[in-house]
Amino acid sequence: MASVYSFPPVVSRNSKVLILGSMPGEVSLKAAQYYAHPRNAFWRIMGELFGARLSLPYQERLVVLDGAGIALWDSLRACTRPGSLDSAIRDEEANDFTALFTSFPQITHVFFNGAKSEAAFRRHVLPTLAGSQRVFTRLPSTSPAHAGMTFDEKVKRWSAVTKALS
Repeated sequence: MASVYSFPPVVSRNSKVLILGSMPGEVSLKAAQYYAHPRNAFWRIMGELFGARLSLPYQERLVVLDGAGIALWDSLRACTRPGSLDSAIRDEEANDFTALFTSFPQITHVFFNGAKSEAAFRRHVLPTLAGSQRVFTRLPSTSPAHAGMTFDEKVKRWSAVTKALS
């Protein structure tokens, strides 16, 4: 089984919050875009909350998020995984959050897009962040595999990001 690798962070000096996935799925890896699966609700939610609508080209959506103060990355740098399901992830390697937070100390909130992202971060990263003053919050996964919550309920829960930015 081949290893898969996440993308570089989408982050800037504007970033105040960081949204973390676990590892991009096959569709996202092929497209080289975060949350590229057409049934993933991430961009629909970002459209509702920040105007980063799916109808915009990908790079423009990233500009909208940057203007709002939102960075994107993944908890994992690499793993082995057949398919796209988080439950199939093995051989986890975390991204370098010490370097990221040193370069971007203005990031005060980290939001996890689902349980796997949070679990990987808490297992591999949190022990290395002694004394971090950041707020860590798990949000419901935007993945099409997480169908147990309505879109409107997901938007309501994800509005925590707007509160963290205000």
